[in-house]
Formats: sequence, C-alpha cells, structure tokens
Amino acid sequence: MMINKQLENNQQKNMALRFGKELGSKVVMVDTGLGRPQFDSCYVVAQRAPSGDRLAIIDTGTNFSIPRIMATINDLGCSYEQVSYIILTQIQLDHAGGAGLLMQNCPNAKLVVHPRGVRHLIDPSSLIASATSLYGVSWVDKEYGRLIPIPSKRIMEAREGDLINLAGRMLTILETPGIAKHHLCIWDELSQGVFTGDTFGLSYPEFDTPQGSFVFPATPIHFDSRSLKVSLKKVMALTPSCLYFSHFGSFQHVPQMYEAFLKLLEEVENLGKKLKFAENRHEFLKEGLLNIYTQALRNQGCELTDSKIQQLLTLDIEKNAQGMGSWLD
Repeated sequence: MMINKQLENNQQKNMALRFGKELGSKVVMVDTGLGRPQFDSCYVVAQRAPSGDRLAIIDTGTNFSIPRIMATINDLGCSYEQVSYIILTQIQLDHAGGAGLLMQNCPNAKLVVHPRGVRHLIDPSSLIASATSLYGVSWVDKEYGRLIPIPSKRIMEAREGDLINLAGRMLTILETPGIAKHHLCIWDELSQGVFTGDTFGLSYPEFDTPQGSFVFPATPIHFDSRSLKVSLKKVMALTPSCLYFSHFGSFQHVPQMYEAFLKLLEEVENLGKKLKFAENRHEFLKEGLLNIYTQALRNQGCELTDSKIQQLLTLDIEKNAQGMGSWLD
C-alpha cells in the first residue's frame, strides 16, 4: 500500500510540520497519532550531505502513523528516497508496527533492529498473534492494521557499539535490555541526546506541572529490574544533555529525572516483592501501581482528579502489572 494519495488528499498539505516539532540539532519529533495526542512519538533525524539531506527515522508507530511521518518528510522539503535508515528501539507494535509500510515507501532505507527482532520483521505473524491474545482481533485491526513483512536483505542487525553513519552524523547503538531483551537506545553525538525507547519509562504531557514532567517506569511482559538498572547506568555514563522518549517528548535536566525515576522504580519493585505470593496478585498489583503513580503525581503538584489519572493510566497499569507478574515468577 503506497500512501502518496493520502497525503495529496490532506487539506492541510501546505502547513509546515503538521505533525512534527523541531527540537534542535536537526531532530524532529513526530506525534504518531496512536491512542491520543502526544501519547506516542517517533523521530526524524537529518544530516546535510552534498546530494541533499540524509534522513534516519527512529521508531515508526503503527501503519496508521506512516502518513504523518511521510507528511513530515515532505514538510522538511525532503523526499522519501533520502531516508537512509529506519531504526527500531524495539519491535512492540506501538514502536514498529508500521515498519513494513514505511520501508515500502522509502526505497533506499535499511531497517536497523536488534538481532532478536529480525525474524519477527521478516514474518510478523507471531507479533500479531501476541497482540491479539492480549487485546482481541478487532482492537488489533483497528489500532495496528495489517503488518507488512520486510525482506531480509533490507534488514541490518544492530549490536552494542555499532555505528550508523548518517552522512557523517554518527548514531551509536546501545543494547539496553530490561524492558525487552531486544531493546536498543541510540546515542546521537551531534545533539548529545539519547533516543531512549521505553528504557527511561513513560511521560505524558497531561501530567506536566510547574515542577516538571512526571516520568514513571514501564514494566512490560519482559521486564527485568536488574538488567534495566544496568541499562540506565550505561545511558547515564554518556552524560546526555537530553533524552528523546517514545512516550512522549524530549527532556533536559537528565540527572534529576534519573534520580526521580530510580526512586519510583524502587517503590514499584518493593510493591512486587510484597505481593509476590498474594492471592489475586494481579488485581493487587494494579491497585498498588495506581496508588504509587497517583501519590507521586500529587507530590509533583498534579491537580487532575483521581478518576482522570486512572483513565489516562488504565492501559499502562494493566500492561505493567502483567509484566511485573512475569518478573516475579
């Protein structure tokens, strides 16, 4: 499925950066449109070259996100042929569900992913089966659409320390397990920033207060606390000046964010250990996580009602509780 026609039909075609926000250092954040505004993002990274800008796209969102990415490429005055790399921090469908469709529309791009993720991009049937078992067929069709396989010859396996040369702009691969065994972060030497995927957790703008952004841990089904802490230290050893989140936004004041994140992660771990052998553990984990998040938000000056907080966090609490159960077992 090619999407040029969708872009032509967009009545706002001449508006600059319809779905993107420039963050400096030729980094553009794109709201993928998944779920709700400012919930899920991907990034377009550009570098000047004699023949025109070369682009790398970090994460893709779902199939329904691709028109937004392609529109952003157009808004930047670039062509789809200028995309050299599509880099995935992980293969969960909110990060990578649109990779096949985007690759179809970017003929010169290589797909960069951890070796553990390669087979799932060549044959995405198990990704669909996993999502369907959690959410049901109709929800998966509505939110993700049909996943498109990627030819193996267009896929690059990425390991710790591998360098992606984007016309002289060096992007360094960091293996960062803890969220998933195949999770990657990307260090961008030019911006002195790290594209973190879910390693540093999640942050939703609805929770921002004058005290700053609220960041809370992701503990999905392959969560491993010990590995995550090692990955966090690896990123912090680079002394990044900013972090680019997949959920959602870019953040400075990294040391303060790191310390607050570790404190909240410790509370989450203690909750899990306390409930390890409890009956109805899953429900108690969900209740405990909501209490931890709500109290942390109140401490940060969040004035949303308890019901609104619960509404915004319902899906994350369910996924995080499931992941903690797997971790505890």
